[in-house]
Amino acid sequence: MTQALRKLVTFDEFVADYPENSQKRYELHDGVIVQMPPPTGDHEEIRGFLVGEIVAEYKRLKLPYFIPKTAFIKPTQSESAYSPDVLILNQPNLVNEPLWKKESTVSQGASIPLVVEVVSTNWRDDYLKKAADYEAVGIVEYWIVDYAALGGRRFIGNPKQPTISIYSLVEGEYQVSQFRNSSRIQSSILPELNLTAQQIFESSSV
Repeated sequence: MTQALRKLVTFDEFVADYPENSQKRYELHDGVIVQMPPPTGDHEEIRGFLVGEIVAEYKRLKLPYFIPKTAFIKPTQSESAYSPDVLILNQPNLVNEPLWKKESTVSQGASIPLVVEVVSTNWRDDYLKKAADYEAVGIVEYWIVDYAALGGRRFIGNPKQPTISIYSLVEGEYQVSQFRNSSRIQSSILPELNLTAQQIFESSSV
């Protein structure tokens, strides 16, 4: 039996055909359009809490950052486009982004100080694919917030427990630090952010 080949699309085709005002989210993974799983209430509460805390901190520090409603990260070496749960952009560098004005897309690490993914059922994408591509783009800091301990044991340990993994770019490679329970998260982008892993996890109504 011959297996049908999945049609691959380019980034330009993906952006051109992206449905306007869609209630569903899509990403492009190496030419394959992927529909993202619908977020749970807990996922949205944690995301909303983090957005509030991060915005308050970068405003306090008077950093030229903002969080777009919808934007894509495009690794330059692949036909991929990611729409993170939280994407912090460095506004002064957007003039250097050729795809920003028309397609709200960034591909330079200098434009992206911080990305946050709140883990859903597609956890392999967060820990494997996105970590590798975000590293290649040069994103200084990448948080994986695994509030339901969905990730594989090789990523969050055994027994599995809710974990925040912070990937920091050091000489072009990610080094990971992990935070659980009452440990205070350590961020090089927002070094005075006073948050524990437990505070983040408890921001949902679990």
